[in-house]
Amino acid sequence: MTSYEPNLSRRAFGGAVGATAAAAAVGLGAAAPAQAAPAEAQHAGAEEREFRADRGRRSRRPNILFILGDDLGWADLSSYGSPNIKTPNLDRLARQGVRFTDAYSGSATCSPTRFSLYTGRYPGRAKGGLAEPIADKTVGLEPTHPTLASLLRDSGYATALIGKWHCGYLPDYSPTKSGWDEFFGNFGGALEYYSKLGLGGEYDLYEGDAEYKDLRYYTRILTERASEYVSRDHGDKPWLLNLNFTTPHWPWIADGDTEASAEVTRRIKAGDGRALWHQDGGSIEKYKQMVEDLDRSVGEVLKALKRSGQEEDTLVFFSSDNGGERFSHNWPLSGNKASLQEGGIRVPNIVRWPARLDGGQVSHVPVFTPDWTATLLELAGTRANPAYPLDGVSLAGYLLRGEKPAERNLFWRVRGERALRRGDWKYYRGKAGRDQLFNLAGDIREQADKAALEPARLAELRAAWEKTDASLLPYPG
Repeated sequence: MTSYEPNLSRRAFGGAVGATAAAAAVGLGAAAPAQAAPAEAQHAGAEEREFRADRGRRSRRPNILFILGDDLGWADLSSYGSPNIKTPNLDRLARQGVRFTDAYSGSATCSPTRFSLYTGRYPGRAKGGLAEPIADKTVGLEPTHPTLASLLRDSGYATALIGKWHCGYLPDYSPTKSGWDEFFGNFGGALEYYSKLGLGGEYDLYEGDAEYKDLRYYTRILTERASEYVSRDHGDKPWLLNLNFTTPHWPWIADGDTEASAEVTRRIKAGDGRALWHQDGGSIEKYKQMVEDLDRSVGEVLKALKRSGQEEDTLVFFSSDNGGERFSHNWPLSGNKASLQEGGIRVPNIVRWPARLDGGQVSHVPVFTPDWTATLLELAGTRANPAYPLDGVSLAGYLLRGEKPAERNLFWRVRGERALRRGDWKYYRGKAGRDQLFNLAGDIREQADKAALEPARLAELRAAWEKTDASLLPYPG
């Protein structure tokens, strides 16, 4: 195992072939100075208003800080309605940028959503995306598949992933095999926060492809690494940092809970395959501590970004990989993680880019994870590989040019469930096998089934779901 070094090693980066011409299409220029005052100064204390693009600005290609919480519910932030969890740093981020109310994850569990983010495509287009989530070493994100990181790297970006990968295991799968120049984090879906032991009892903290020894609280370590990365002088290169916290995913271990950590670790070493699930632990108060610690950690990284002088030209995105679980505050949504009801897939989305977006704004446009992949590629001045067409739609026109988003379908599929949203209408079939239809504009809780009243609409949305489903890989078995 290696030991901690203050600076991660640098690698060679791809060239920026075609990036300048493509960037011009969205009003980006490599040397154009940012013209807007910081969003915090403009909107401190301002009331939230409906989103409106400011079309008169230009900027350089942005740095991208893409932050994911893990199993964080839609209403777990105070800015999204949590009655007891206080998240001042993420609330401030929302005040400085745009808060999306109708945002969704690409799937209802960890690794399929990450597939949808990294590829910009439905998880079911790749074999590894069929695992819900990945729990063994036989499948993963194929290194030959273009990713957000590989496409940005080839257009001149420095790329790094810090935190949870969960898209396959060594020796075949790794962030460094899929376009990230640097990786520091864990490969699996969960780990004990101090010992770093994973679901199978394996040690799971790595720098690149080598084990890295550090038995401090995991969230602290990731925060330090991310703060160092955003503080670094990258020269003329823009950068992409995927910062994937495991907080507030089980086990329910907050910073300082060394006794609980020791007990979970003991059970893992004794062969208890479900010890990390921690089904006899946790509480609403413990969950609150973990979410508030996530908020503090994000705040530390954002302070480091501000000190670096790069805040103005950095697009910061915050979300969750799926809906909340167990102790999450999902009200008024129904369902939770692993379900295609709103509570399983509706997540917080916050976007801040001071150079281009006014703060204090809210958007009710339905969006989901693959849309952000398409958006970031366009903002970076690059395009998807034609052999791997995107399922997401770029929001750059909406965010920067004031274009009205076209109505389209948002599609989800997990074993035993199906869902499709078009406008305010949502088609849903749960494990009971009954087709249901909800109008989310007046029934966000999905309790008033309109299937019998709207049979033609139900049939139309069901047919749309089945058409997309037929283009995906079938589930094995």
